[in-house]
Amino acid sequence: LIINGAMKVAQRGTTFAAITDGVYSLDRWKFYNGSIGAYTVTQDSNGSDGFANSLKIDCTTADASPAAGEYLLLRYTFEGQDLQCWKKGTASAESITFSFWVKSNKTGGLAVHLYDSDNARGIGSAPTINSADTWEKKTITFAGDTTGAFNDDAGDSLFLDIWLDGGSTFTGGSTPTSWEAIADADRAAGTTLALADSTSNYLNITGIQLELGSTATDFEHR
Repeated sequence: LIINGAMKVAQRGTTFAAITDGVYSLDRWKFYNGSIGAYTVTQDSNGSDGFANSLKIDCTTADASPAAGEYLLLRYTFEGQDLQCWKKGTASAESITFSFWVKSNKTGGLAVHLYDSDNARGIGSAPTINSADTWEKKTITFAGDTTGAFNDDAGDSLFLDIWLDGGSTFTGGSTPTSWEAIADADRAAGTTLALADSTSNYLNITGIQLELGSTATDFEHR
């Protein structure tokens, strides 16, 4: 369901210095920085096995103490017409599996959150980077949601958010491991990576795939 999960396509450019809030970088991937430091986003030639490229986020101005309402995340947006196979909002709603490769100089928790903007519902997970400077594959299966169908149109229906840092407004709750009405405090719960706390920090990500079912298959290069 994801286009450019291998970070091969970068039609807007390959380097985005001091990237601002809500700006597209590599194709389909938008970077959100709500005043937590400053960053350069690049298409990096360092990828995990089988991937020539990754999206790299480098911290260039640190902020070790985010204010409550600040946020830092990478987002992919889905149109509702591309999600009808999920059968969301029906008794036959499918599980979906999210997988990706990640590397950072830091260890700690990320927060992955699915935000159904048509129905103001969400679900999340908190995968952990266990080893510094090492590519690791993460796999998450999200249950199907029998409440709230996606609109069958070209509007923004679902946000896949990968949280890298945030203030207490977004981190103060609990990871929503089952579908719930959106609660801001739960959206980034479990985020402990604190990518903003030093200009030595970086994160690379590639091989991102979202697919129907409860099994992560080999990445489908297109």
